[in-house]
Amino acid sequence: MLFHVRMDVRIPHDMDPDVVAHTVAREKAYSQQLQRSGKWPHIWRIVGEYSNFSIFDVESNDELHTLISGLPLFPYMDIHVTPLAHHPSDIN
Repeated sequence: MLFHVRMDVRIPHDMDPDVVAHTVAREKAYSQQLQRSGKWPHIWRIVGEYSNFSIFDVESNDELHTLISGLPLFPYMDIHVTPLAHHPSDIN
């Protein structure tokens, strides 16, 4: 199942900078692990924002929820999920 996911990160301004750096480093490692596994095949930065558009390829809604809620920055994100279906005009 494919999902389009928008993630907007909103780290509190008063958060300890060392905690932020550690959390961001854990986020990068976790997201790259998911990318290598094929679960997160695409991620694009949204210019001018601390946000991204991503494509996830997972077995179920529950798997997507588990993966997203495991992100270290999850508590500081606004997330919007759109399920995707094959388009009849797609040549692939």
